[in-house]
Amino acid sequence: MTDMTMNEFDSMNESQAEVFFPDPLPGQERFVAPTEETPLRAVDSVDDDVPPTSMWVDAWRTLRRNPLFIISAILAIFVIVVALFPSLFTKQDPVVCNLNDSLEPSRAGHPFGFDLQGCDVYSRVVYGARTSVSIGIMTTILVTLIGGLVGALAGFFGGWVDGLLSRITDIFFAIPMLLGAIVLLQMFRTSTSLWKIIFTLTLFGWVNMARITRSAVMEAKNLEFNTASTALGSTPVRNLFRHIMPNSLAPIIVMATTSMGTYIVSEATLSFLGVGLPSSVVSWGGDISTAQSLLTTNPSVLFYPSAALAITVLAFIMMGDAVKDALDPKSRTA
Repeated sequence: MTDMTMNEFDSMNESQAEVFFPDPLPGQERFVAPTEETPLRAVDSVDDDVPPTSMWVDAWRTLRRNPLFIISAILAIFVIVVALFPSLFTKQDPVVCNLNDSLEPSRAGHPFGFDLQGCDVYSRVVYGARTSVSIGIMTTILVTLIGGLVGALAGFFGGWVDGLLSRITDIFFAIPMLLGAIVLLQMFRTSTSLWKIIFTLTLFGWVNMARITRSAVMEAKNLEFNTASTALGSTPVRNLFRHIMPNSLAPIIVMATTSMGTYIVSEATLSFLGVGLPSSVVSWGGDISTAQSLLTTNPSVLFYPSAALAITVLAFIMMGDAVKDALDPKSRTA
C-alpha cells in the first residue's frame, strides 16, 4: 500500500479498493482528503541540487562569520608564527646582555628598552613566546590523548571498567593542578626542563578532558548508528574508534582549545614562583618574575611580557568560546 501512488489509487475500481481497504468496523471510519486539497507546501520541499551538509560544515560557516573567532584566530596564528620563527621578528640575541644598558629606555633597534640586566626586552618577549606556546601546545596534545582515551574507555565499556577509571580520575581531580605541579617540581628542582613541565601539567590536567570525553561517549554510544554498526558485525573496539569517537569530537575540541590558554598561564605561574623553568631559559613567566621588583620604577619592563601573555591566553580562550558556540547543537538552525 505504501508503494502505490495516488494516481494508481484513483484508477482502482471499487472491487480492488475493497481488497486493499475493507469496510471499517463501527467507530473506525477513515477519511482521506483528495490530493488537490493537500498540496505540497514550500516548507516541505527539498532542493535536490543542494549537497548535504554536516555539523562541521555548518560550524565552519558560522565561525567564518563570527568576528570574535576571526580576531582570536588571527592573534593565535600570529603568536604561533612568532613562536616558530622568532628570528623573523628580531635579530637580537635574548640572552646577550650588557649591564651598561641596564633599564635604558627604548631606542632604535630596541623598541621595548632594556631590563635590569641590560637584556633587550623586545627580543626576550619574542623568544619567550616559543617556550610558553610550545608548553601549551604539547601539554594540550598529551592531555587530549590521555584524557580522551581514559574517558572513551570508561564511557563506552561501563561496568567495572568505568568504575575503576572513574575512581582514578576522581583521585587526580581532587588534587589542584597548580598545587600538585609545585609539589612535584620541587622534588626535581635541580633538573627542571621544558619536558618535565609538560609532563607535570599533563599528569594533573588530563582529568577534565577524561570527564568531558566520558560524557560525550556515553551519549553517542546510545545512538542508532552504533546499534546498526553492531548489527552488521562490527566489533566494539571498531565501533568506539571508527564511529563513536568521531561523533564525540565537538566537546573535546572545545575543551582542548580553551585549555591551551590555561596551560600557558600555568607554565608562566610556575616560572614566576621559581619552580618552573630555570632562569637560563627565556620565558614570559621568568621575565615577569624578574621584573616584579621594578613595577614602581620601570613598569614597562613588566608590562611587555605580561601583555604578551595576556593577549595570547585571551586569544585561545576567545577562540574556544567561538568554537563552542558554533558546535552547540542548540545554536544550529534546522
